[in-house]
Amino acid sequence: MPHKNKKRHFSMPTAFTILFLLTVVIAILTWIIPAGKYDVDQAGEVIRNSYHGVSSKPQGLWDILMAPVIGMVGNAQTDGAISISLFILVIGGFLGVVNQTNALNDGIKVLVNKYSKQKKMLIPLLTLLFALGGSTFGMSEETLAFYPLLIPIMQAMGLDALVAVAIPLVGTQIGNLASTVNPFATGVASQTLHISMGDGLISRVILLVLTLGLSVWYIYHYASKIEKDPTRSLLYTNKNSAQIRDEKTSSKEIPTLTKGQKHVLWIFGLTFLIMIVGLVPWQTIDPSWTFFETFLKWFRNVPFLGALFGKNMVAFGSWYFNEITMLFFGMSILIKFVYHMPEEKFVDYFMDGVKDFASVAIVVALARGLQVVMDAGMITDTVLHWGELVLQGSSKIMFTLVTYVFYLPMTFLIPSTSGLAAATMGIIGPMGHFAGVDPNIVVSIYQAASGLINMLTPTSAVVVGAMQIAHINISTWWKWVWKLALGLLVLSCAYFVLLAVM
Repeated sequence: MPHKNKKRHFSMPTAFTILFLLTVVIAILTWIIPAGKYDVDQAGEVIRNSYHGVSSKPQGLWDILMAPVIGMVGNAQTDGAISISLFILVIGGFLGVVNQTNALNDGIKVLVNKYSKQKKMLIPLLTLLFALGGSTFGMSEETLAFYPLLIPIMQAMGLDALVAVAIPLVGTQIGNLASTVNPFATGVASQTLHISMGDGLISRVILLVLTLGLSVWYIYHYASKIEKDPTRSLLYTNKNSAQIRDEKTSSKEIPTLTKGQKHVLWIFGLTFLIMIVGLVPWQTIDPSWTFFETFLKWFRNVPFLGALFGKNMVAFGSWYFNEITMLFFGMSILIKFVYHMPEEKFVDYFMDGVKDFASVAIVVALARGLQVVMDAGMITDTVLHWGELVLQGSSKIMFTLVTYVFYLPMTFLIPSTSGLAAATMGIIGPMGHFAGVDPNIVVSIYQAASGLINMLTPTSAVVVGAMQIAHINISTWWKWVWKLALGLLVLSCAYFVLLAVM
C-alpha cells in the first residue's frame, strides 16, 4: 500500500527564529527609510526641530549576523545585554543548587496543602506586589528570577505555566503602564519636561487601580476556567513540556521538611527580599531617605569589618544587575555550606543549572540585536520625526489619541522606558502644550503605551526570556493576552481623553 504523505501543518517558529527574522526585516527597512538624527544638548536631551537627514547607512548580511554578537557585548551606540544574560545564567546556577536539595519542591507541596482552600488568592496578591514593583521602581527584567519559582507553584495548584508567567509579566507591566514614582519612566520624562514627578500622581494611581483590577480579573478568570477543566488550557495539547500539572507535584503525599531544607528555603526567600530592597531607588522616591547610604558610610569606616566586607560595597537603592548577580552567586555558595554539599557536587549542580538557562541568555542577546540594527541604520530618529509631523496642530482629543498610537510602534523600536523617554519627551511634550494638553498627561500616555507594548513585544528581553523559561511559544502568549491588551488599550485611551477634556 503506497505511503500517503501527511499534510504539513504550520507551526509557529521558535523565539530564536522570530527574532532573527525581525532583525532581517529591520535591516531591509534601513535600505528604505531615510537615515536621520536629532541634535542633542550637553545633557544628552533631544533638541526640538533639530532633525536632519544624514548619509544612508543600510545594514547588510554582515551587520545582521553581527547584531546578536553586539547585542550581547554592546558598542558605542547600543548597550549590550551581557549583564542581563549573566544574571540569567547565575540564577540558573542558583536554582540548580536549590533544586538539588529538593527544598523548593517539598516546600511547594506543603504550601499548596496548607492554603488549598485559598490557593487562587495568590493570584491577586502576587500580581499586586509585582505591579507595585513596576510602578515604583520600574521592575521588569528582574522578574526573570521569579518565573522558575512560580511555574511549579502554579502547576502544583492544578493551573498552567501561562498563569505563572502572567502574574509577574502582566503585573510589572501594569505597574509600568501606570507608573507613579518610577524614576526610569516617570522620573526621566518629568525631568525632561521640567515638571515634578508628583504632577499627575493621583490620576496615575487611579489608572493603576483600574488597569490592575481588569488584569487580575482576567488572570483569575482563566485560572478558574482551567482549574475546573484542564483541557481548556491553551497549553493542554503541548505534550512535550511541563506546562500542565506535574504528577509529582500533584501527589497527595505531603512531605516533612528537614532542618537543612528549611534553612535553604529561608535563604531562598531572603535572597529575593534583598534583591528587591537593593533595587528600589529609595532616594529618588524621597530625597530624605538616605538611611542605607548613611549606614554604609559608617560601616566602611568600622575598623577591620569595613575592609573585610569591602570598601567598594554599594548601598541598597543603587543596585543593578552586577550587584544582584553577585547576590545570587553568593547565596549559592551559602547554601552549599548550610546544606553541607561536597565541593565537586556543588559545582556540578551549579553548572547544570547554568546549562538549563543558556538558551534564555542567548535569546536576550538576539532581542537586543534588533536595537543594534536600528541604531546602526539610523532610522529610529526618522520614525520619531514622522510622528512629530503628524502630531503638529492637533486638537486636545486628537493629540491624546495620536500620541498614544505614536508611542505604540516607538516602544517596539525602543523597549527601554528611560531610553524612549529621553529620545522623545523633549519633542512630544512641547507639542502637548500647544494642543492644550497638560505635560503630566503626556507623561502618562507615554508610560501607558510603553507598558502595554512591553507586555507583548518580542523585542523585549523580558517577554522572550519568560517564554523561553516556561517553554511557551510566543504565539500562544499572544493568543492568551490579546483580549486583555485590547481591554487595557480601550480603557487607558478613554481615561486619557477624559483627563485631557477635563
